[in-house]
Amino acid sequence: MTVFAWKTVQKLLLWLFTFSIVVGTSMYSTTAISQKSPQASNSKPAIVLVHGAYADGTSWQHVIPLLEQDGYRVTAVQIPLTSLADDVATTKRVIDAQKGSVVVVGHSYGGNVITGAAASNPQVKALVYVNAFAPDAGETTIALNKRYKAAPISTAIVSDAANFLYVDREKFHEFFAQDVSDGEARVMAATQKPIASAAFEQSVSDIAWKTVPSWFLVTQSDRAINPELQRFMAKRIGAQITEVNSSHVPFISHPREVAKLIEAAGSAVK
Repeated sequence: MTVFAWKTVQKLLLWLFTFSIVVGTSMYSTTAISQKSPQASNSKPAIVLVHGAYADGTSWQHVIPLLEQDGYRVTAVQIPLTSLADDVATTKRVIDAQKGSVVVVGHSYGGNVITGAAASNPQVKALVYVNAFAPDAGETTIALNKRYKAAPISTAIVSDAANFLYVDREKFHEFFAQDVSDGEARVMAATQKPIASAAFEQSVSDIAWKTVPSWFLVTQSDRAINPELQRFMAKRIGAQITEVNSSHVPFISHPREVAKLIEAAGSAVK
């Protein structure tokens, strides 16, 4: 065989070797994509968490890891607490940014927020009220609280010069979080986020729970929202109800129970 012919054979072999690698890689990539497709089509709904008054998104710090380890994509909203309209608008933006189905969760005053923010949004498939307000159209937090005996925390609320409300730090542990450690309660008290008093006098008109399936966690030892008021609201909205012997912050003292309820709502989403 001449030198020229041998070089030609070498080039041909090199080309065949390269072609086989390219084809093999392409087939592997196609197989990998096809294997992932069913998983993508059966993906779990996104979870959007909304905190309440005197708190922020870190309220959910013990619940988020439990949800994420079970495959949920979780976003905790940081609402400004400057007005109910502002809080609803902020939450709407977060909901709209999610892909696919969404479960929206609200705690305490956050229930007012999700009731308005999740309304008329086809992405939202379930609502979870974690010892939260669930108002009807035009109904304020103040009006709801007047339905039953005032909660003990009413004696611990103070106002600053701008009429933003917060919980007296010396009374925070006793009235807001009596079943968490003293150290954790002190951190929560120091980092609490005041709310504009006007927010408790404001209402929403488009009500999400009238068209979206709801779940409700009643906290039996709550000193911030009367448990009887919670039961009234849960029954009125036709929610699936779970009760736990907790303070106003079950996401801190009973995170597994809270995560379990949220996942029950997520599992019901088709």
